[in-house]
Amino acid sequence: MTIRTNPPGAVAFVDDQRIGVTPVSTPFTYYATRKIQLFKDGFEPLTVKQRFSVPWYEYPPLDFIVENLWSREIRDERVVDFEMVPQQIVPNDELLGRAEMLRGNAQAGHVTPLWTPRPDQPFPATQLQSPINQLPPPTSTR
Repeated sequence: MTIRTNPPGAVAFVDDQRIGVTPVSTPFTYYATRKIQLFKDGFEPLTVKQRFSVPWYEYPPLDFIVENLWSREIRDERVVDFEMVPQQIVPNDELLGRAEMLRGNAQAGHVTPLWTPRPDQPFPATQLQSPINQLPPPTSTR
């Protein structure tokens, strides 16, 4: 499996194992849905569930014929390409406003969600997730 990004240079993880900096190749021994995570400074983190289907020659009884009677080696190489999205720069005024809102909510004893998408920039939940969005929701101790 080869992972490429535009721009190159993202750190790639497959099933929570670091495999290197893109473009990068790694062997895989089973077909399934794999979790691919990409991180690059200045770009939004990207988490994708990539499905790898079983090729025709791996289905029984064809797999027996291919593995035992086929004279040549068959290599299944998969290439996945990803477009990295530049990180959104939040203006200082907006950042300070959100900090004040969080401080006020915390002092009042309200639990505030860790991350919510802005209405003008929705992200598809299946492809792009903030790492902070993967944390369990906070619980109140009151």
